[in-house]
Amino acid sequence: MELKGKKVLVVGLGSTGDALCRFLLHHGARVKVSEKKKTEDLGQKISFWEQEGVTVETGNHEQKSFIKADLIVPSPGVPWIPELEAAKIHGVKIISEIELAYRFLKGKIVGITGTNGKSSTATLTHKILKEGGFPAYLAGNIGTPLISFVEDSSDEHIYVVEISSFQLKHVEQFRASISVYLNITPDHLDWHPSFDDYYSAKKKLVISQKENDISILNRDDPRVWALREKVKSRVYAFSRKGRVSPGCFLQGDWIVISNSKEEKLIRTSEIPLMGIHNQENIMASALVGHILGLSLSRIKEPIQDFQGLEHRLEKVRTVNGVDFFNDSKATNVDASFKSIQSFSRKIILILGGRDKGGDFRRLREPIKEKVKKVILLGEAKEKIRTALNNSAPMENVSSLKDAVQAGYSEATPGEVVLFAPACTSFDMFRNFEERGKAFKHEVSVLEHNLSKEKT
Repeated sequence: MELKGKKVLVVGLGSTGDALCRFLLHHGARVKVSEKKKTEDLGQKISFWEQEGVTVETGNHEQKSFIKADLIVPSPGVPWIPELEAAKIHGVKIISEIELAYRFLKGKIVGITGTNGKSSTATLTHKILKEGGFPAYLAGNIGTPLISFVEDSSDEHIYVVEISSFQLKHVEQFRASISVYLNITPDHLDWHPSFDDYYSAKKKLVISQKENDISILNRDDPRVWALREKVKSRVYAFSRKGRVSPGCFLQGDWIVISNSKEEKLIRTSEIPLMGIHNQENIMASALVGHILGLSLSRIKEPIQDFQGLEHRLEKVRTVNGVDFFNDSKATNVDASFKSIQSFSRKIILILGGRDKGGDFRRLREPIKEKVKKVILLGEAKEKIRTALNNSAPMENVSSLKDAVQAGYSEATPGEVVLFAPACTSFDMFRNFEERGKAFKHEVSVLEHNLSKEKT
């Protein structure tokens, strides 16, 4: 792809937008940025890029900027705004950042997608490969944009890339040597016009592969497993429910890798991560290492000392016998469902935030079975209350501080206060990370205040 002299519009000026600007300028493109945030909200970033030769429009998106571009690269999460539709009608090429990176990148891509578990799986996969001696790099939706690695890439490099539906929506030639498709449930329906559109974007990761590529698919997810009939690649499966080969499965309390023979990898009791969903993530990561030739011992060791990621079913602390868990990354119904299922003890559950179009009715049964009380907050609290239909006692609160205090007041020693909101954070916070840190802070304050009362 020739970029020199081309008018390229970057939509959004977050970390991906910054990386795109650097890359495009290096390749001689005439770069313009369209950012809906106001100039004062972007600080010194505007003047920096303008000094580098980038034209920046802020406050809104000007349609003429989109129509006059030769190429548009939206940042992940930018919805299909009217200006993009107008550009498409005028024949302007629109591609995602990972597509642009792919056109120039050397090396092998391990692409990981799914509704839930992408970040944990990508991080563990990278850890397994890195500690196994591969020149592996972690990229994509989890942190460093793939485009940032292009200039220093080489044929022996392996890029473990967490890929969202937003990124897959605008790919054309992008292809992973190894794809991992973890699961699919309704999500991001505030961005995608329908579940079918969301699913269509996600499945591009495996549909685009060729005969010498490999797909790792969840045997227990009907929609994911159905793709085996449509792919050209060799398929490996992972399953908690039955034997698969080639692939990885749960047999009693053992995770077993099966290819030409069956070999026991690790006991579930040796896994430091909570939750049955993390067993699935580990199976997928282990298969990547196995496919690339690592011995079982070299795969097992990184799994045994992998403590997981912040805000993913993270134990915060124990306050007078009550355990507080932060699962702020549970931004959809399925993630919250799996979080609830991870406990055998009674739960006080904190739900709420901004709705993404999820069906909260799915939480009724696990709540009836495991939840002592539901604490509701945020924009979606009344919708959730209606959907749950008295499956447990419920209480509305107006802040995360109140939610923590209400949860603690309801709990008795040995029980769990679980923050697994099933919604995005955008009604009250910038992102799930900020929300999770706020939750942990409020738990810390609670403990401090209780200790002061004792003295």
